[in-house]
Amino acid sequence: MIHKNISIIVAIAENFAIGKNNDLLFHLPNDLKRFKEITSGHSLIMGRNTLLSLPKWPLPNRRHIVITDKEDDVFPGCEVVFSIEEAIEKVTNEKEAFIIGGGMVYRQFYPVAGKLYLTLVHKPFDADVYFPEIDYLEWKETSREDFFDEKNDFNYSYLNLERKDI
Repeated sequence: MIHKNISIIVAIAENFAIGKNNDLLFHLPNDLKRFKEITSGHSLIMGRNTLLSLPKWPLPNRRHIVITDKEDDVFPGCEVVFSIEEAIEKVTNEKEAFIIGGGMVYRQFYPVAGKLYLTLVHKPFDADVYFPEIDYLEWKETSREDFFDEKNDFNYSYLNLERKDI
């Protein structure tokens, strides 16, 4: 079942790479600003490693829901759940909630998410975590902005996509 209020926000390389050694593959300050603007005031759903990789948490003005399989996990300022179903239940009445990683969480939510907010870097990267391959035929592009990052010497795009079958 597709959940219209579940959105995925992710920065991916053209080969669907998203991370290596529990860190991001590239540093795009404007993308971090975009992330803050889009997610501010909303719930964030993430795995425990994603939470622990944040420089400081909880992020201001956002509810944090952490999916873990460790019964004794406690993260001050965050809510802990043990399944994606439990996470979805916590945000049922919200207009929009954001899945922010990591790889396993993205794979579990990809089939049920109604929207994708992609930062697509037009270059492949070596990684140990990948986003599920996107079938663009299942999605409708609602907006796109293209950029060139001189510091990193690559092009990237912001793509907002909505699932066609909802």
